[in-house]
Amino acid sequence: MNAVIFRQHGGPEVLEYTDVPDPTVGTGHVLVRVKTCALNHLDLWIRQGIPAYHMTLPHISGCDVAGIVERVASGVTHLRTGDRVLLAPGLSCGQCVWCRAGEDNLCVSYRIRGAGTDGGYAELISANATEAIPIPAALSFEEAAAFPLVFLTAWHMLVTRAKLKAGETVLVHAAGSGVGHAAIQIAKHLKATVYTTVGTDAKIPKANALGADAVINYQREQFEERVKVLTQERGVDVVFEHIGPQTWEASVRVLAKGGRLVTCGATSGPSVPLDLRYVFSRQLTILGSLMGTRAELEQVAQLVGQRALTPVVDTVFPLREARVAQERLLSRDVFGKLLLQP
Repeated sequence: MNAVIFRQHGGPEVLEYTDVPDPTVGTGHVLVRVKTCALNHLDLWIRQGIPAYHMTLPHISGCDVAGIVERVASGVTHLRTGDRVLLAPGLSCGQCVWCRAGEDNLCVSYRIRGAGTDGGYAELISANATEAIPIPAALSFEEAAAFPLVFLTAWHMLVTRAKLKAGETVLVHAAGSGVGHAAIQIAKHLKATVYTTVGTDAKIPKANALGADAVINYQREQFEERVKVLTQERGVDVVFEHIGPQTWEASVRVLAKGGRLVTCGATSGPSVPLDLRYVFSRQLTILGSLMGTRAELEQVAQLVGQRALTPVVDTVFPLREARVAQERLLSRDVFGKLLLQP
C-alpha cells in the first residue's frame, strides 16, 4: 500500500510518500481502507520526536481515521465488509482498574493512535474491531475524520473536567484551531457565553458563525484587557487553555473568583510561571485534561451525527501532499481541520 512515513525524527522534510507492506490483520481485528485522515498537532510533535512517545521507525502518523471495512478477521461479529467506520483515537487496555471504572483515558497503558501505533497516513489500517465506531449516516468521510480527537478533547475539558454550566462565561483560546472551534460549539451547546481569540481579522466572522459572543484579535489588543471590559472586571468562569506560556499568565488573571482553568496542551512550550497568590486568594482551580473516554466519544459522535455540533473542514489534501499539509498546520493559517485522502 501507499503511505506517508518518516524514518527519522525531524522537520516536515523527513516525511516520505512511499510503498510499504500492507498491515497484518490478527484475530479480533478489521482491515479498514482509509478514506480520510485528519491532521492534528500531535502529528507534528511525533514527527519532531518527544520523550513521551516511543515508536519503532519507520512510523506512520495519523490518529483520526474514517474509512470502509475491507476485511473482517475471525472473532469479529458486529462488523461486516463494506461498513463505514471511524476509529477511536484513544487506545486503552480495557482491563485495568481505570478502564473497568469507565475512565479509559486514564488507562495505565493509554496510547493515541498514530503515536503509540501506526496511524492513518496510509491507504489501509488495521485496528481492533472494538475501536471501530459506525459513522452516523448523515456524515461524510471528511466530517467523520474531522471531529473525533478535537471534539472529544474539548468535550472532556468543558463538560467533564470544568463542568461548564448554562449562563457561565468561558474564554476559548484560538478559535481557528481544532480544539478551539470544537470548544466554541460545545460551550454554546451548553448555553454558555463564549469569548474567543483569533490571530487575524479574517477569522473573526468564522468564529462568530460558530456562535462566539465576542471575538478578540490578540495581535491587535490584549485579550486580558478586552475580557475585563466584556465582563465588567468580573472575569470569566472558565478558561479553555491549550497554548501554554504564550497565554498562561493572562489566562490565570482573567479568571473570576472561583474560576476554573482547564488545559490539554502546550503548543507554545511546556513550562509556565504560576503566581500562587492568585490561585489561593481567588480560590481558582487548575485542571489537566487528556482526550476523553469511549463513552464520551460515542456521545459526541451522536451529537455530530445530529448536526448539533459541526466539524469545520479547512482544506483536503491528497495523501502524497502530507508534508505540505503539515507545513500549513505549522503556519497557523488554518480555521478548522486539515485532512488527507489517499
